[in-house]
Amino acid sequence: MSMPSADRYDRDLAALGSAIRALRKRLGLTVEALATRAGVSAGMLSQLERGLGNPAFESLARLAEGLSIPLSQLLRSAEDDDRRVVRRDERRVLDPLDSESEHHGLVRELLTPSSTVPIQVIRTVMPPGFSNASRPFRHLGMECVVVLSGRLLVHYGAEEVVLEEGDAMTYHCATAHWWANAGDEEVVVLGAVTPQAP
Repeated sequence: MSMPSADRYDRDLAALGSAIRALRKRLGLTVEALATRAGVSAGMLSQLERGLGNPAFESLARLAEGLSIPLSQLLRSAEDDDRRVVRRDERRVLDPLDSESEHHGLVRELLTPSSTVPIQVIRTVMPPGFSNASRPFRHLGMECVVVLSGRLLVHYGAEEVVLEEGDAMTYHCATAHWWANAGDEEVVVLGAVTPQAP
């Protein structure tokens, strides 16, 4: 069995480090905080995020546990990090917001290669009558949404805005916000979210 080339190893290690860094930032953790949660040294983690070093399997398993994901998912994220093209039939369907949204037929598809790249682009299809007012969004980062079809109500803090087809809105995600279908037809929304570094 042949050993992987040095170039391939370096690429894989860089992708793994990038995936860990993106997942850490998405959780709002510093290098030191994740290192403490995972029981590894901050120096080793910092090196790994920069694509350096030779991490032990046990260290990777601890990091995955510190990120609250299975090790297999962490390794899959690293594989996805190297992809550039996501074909229509390869889009990852995101979990429903809750059992109610699943029942109402909400569909959310990730158009970027994985949840670990610095920007996520999500296509959302909302059936008539849908609203997530009972479970508002609130997370790190900034978001820009554009309505491809239909009418979208965005409730942002104390503000309510109705977006028509072609309208866009950009906002900080740390403020609680929710969406509702403001018309009688399904709404198709394209949203781009950029997590902020802690």
